[in-house]
Amino acid sequence: MHAGSIPAEASTGSRVGAGMPGRWTTAQLASITGLEGMTADFSIQRTKMVDGQLRTTDVTNVPLLDAMHQIPREEFVPARRKSLAYIDEDIEVAPGRYIMEPSPFAKLVQLAGLTKADFVLDIGCTTGYSAAVLSQLCDSVVALESDAELAAMASQTLPRLGHDNVAVVEGPLTEGWPRQAPYDAILIEGAIDHVPEKLFAQLRDGGRLVAIVGRGNAARATLYLKQGGAISHRTHFNAAVRPLADFARAPAFQF
Repeated sequence: MHAGSIPAEASTGSRVGAGMPGRWTTAQLASITGLEGMTADFSIQRTKMVDGQLRTTDVTNVPLLDAMHQIPREEFVPARRKSLAYIDEDIEVAPGRYIMEPSPFAKLVQLAGLTKADFVLDIGCTTGYSAAVLSQLCDSVVALESDAELAAMASQTLPRLGHDNVAVVEGPLTEGWPRQAPYDAILIEGAIDHVPEKLFAQLRDGGRLVAIVGRGNAARATLYLKQGGAISHRTHFNAAVRPLADFARAPAFQF
């Protein structure tokens, strides 16, 4: 855990592949579009992201659109890839770890139905962009990251940009963060094979968990609801995003 970052200590008093067919890699897109190394007007790119990637894919939540229009996504991207901050692809920020593509991320957040009273657990926050967006939509956020360097970047960038209702914590993603539970909502930032039961246990009654379950184009954004201790779920839209290896099912033994 990063010192001084647990919600109880917050100063605000808050609760704190290559080729075709398939998806282009970030490097290929940079080469094709000529964006690599280009000095960009990020405010213009941010507007284009909202208008061209979000509004056109049924993201209609006004506070969410406003948050993604205001938050400088480039501040959460490694220096060598800042010119790609607003591309409509997942952006690698560490080996095997990505900031989710803007459209599926926004649609997943919209699916969570967040309110200003909500206490949220953001699982797999990487450099903190997702937590920054969430912080504009709810009361407070616990941002969980397993990679020490990514957690350190998030813990530095978020307060520098004024997101002082976010507590960055470090630990295994599949464990959640039970010491601050229960949460009104939990978001998992990447495709997963399954949701561990211990994460459902960290939901408040009436709470929601949203995740993209499955792999590749067959993966589905899923909303889980906890009512009276029971969990129900409903699938919503397809979303092909990068998987979180921590949530991969162990291969079943076969004779």
